[in-house]
Parts: sequence; structure tokens; C-alpha cells
Amino acid sequence: MNAHLSTKSLIKATLISLVVAAFTLVLFILPAEYNIDPTGIGQKLGLTILNPSSEATINTSPKTASSEGEDTVTLTVPTGRGIEYKLAIEQFQKVKYEWLTDGADVYVDLHGEPRGDTTGYFESYTIATTPDMQGSFTAPFAGSHGWYFKNKTDSDIQIQLTFSGDYVIEGLK
Repeated sequence: MNAHLSTKSLIKATLISLVVAAFTLVLFILPAEYNIDPTGIGQKLGLTILNPSSEATINTSPKTASSEGEDTVTLTVPTGRGIEYKLAIEQFQKVKYEWLTDGADVYVDLHGEPRGDTTGYFESYTIATTPDMQGSFTAPFAGSHGWYFKNKTDSDIQIQLTFSGDYVIEGLK
């Protein structure tokens, strides 16, 4: 009789575990990891922000080495998401830039990460919420430097980014 109750309890616990695992997969893991949100709860909880790469788009001509002149890219920052656009820049090289949105304010963090660093260190040069910005910066160290844009509005934002200087385009990250 005891073995029968143990087997019945084990089957019941297994079935409950499978149901909880299925709910966890659909409600949390799929939206956060794969940007698949069949219920819409992942977006309401902010989990779809964790995987921004699937909706970000970019239009540009590829560039692999520094050159004279300027480059222009058009970026789409999806609703409630953030994207990064990066350039590889050697220490003390200067980059001039200008970007503007289609009219909406966007959060921006212009920053850099040292080449080869594994600690997660980065240095912010400018943090703001604005529809446009222009300026220049000189890289304080060799590494990946660029812009993190976050869209806090309820519609996609188009950004036109123009830059010139001595760099190699890394693109969307």
C-alpha cells in the first residue's frame, strides 16, 4: 500500500513539474531568450528587451578600414528596446559624429570598452535623452566605441547616424 502511494505521489509531482516547466518556458524563457512572446506577458514584464537583436535593423554600406570622408547609417530602434552601434578605434584617434531621429527623443549613451578587457568595464562619454546630437570624441584607449540607443516610446524610432574619422566599423552589437 505504501509503494502504491509513493508511485502515485511521484507521478502527481512529475505532472505538476511538467506543467510548471511549460508555463515557465512560454511565459518567461521564450520571451527573454528568443523574443518569442505568444501570450504578450513577456513584453508587459519587460522580458523581450533582453533580446533586442531580432528586431533591430540597419542600412549601411560596409566599411572595413578607416578612410577619408564620412559614413552614414540608418538605424531602427524598436519600441521599448535598445541597440548598440560600434566602431573599433585606436587610442587617441578622433571621431566626429552627428545623429538625429525622426523627431522622437531617444536615450543615448556614447561609450567605449577597452580592447581585450574581460571585466565588463566601459567608460561613458555622454549620456542624454534627446532627438539629436553632434560632436566629437578622442578615444582614450584602443577598443570598441559607440552609441547605445534605447527607445522608451510606443513606436519604432529611425536614427540617421553620420560619422567620420579613423576607425573600423563593427556595426550593430
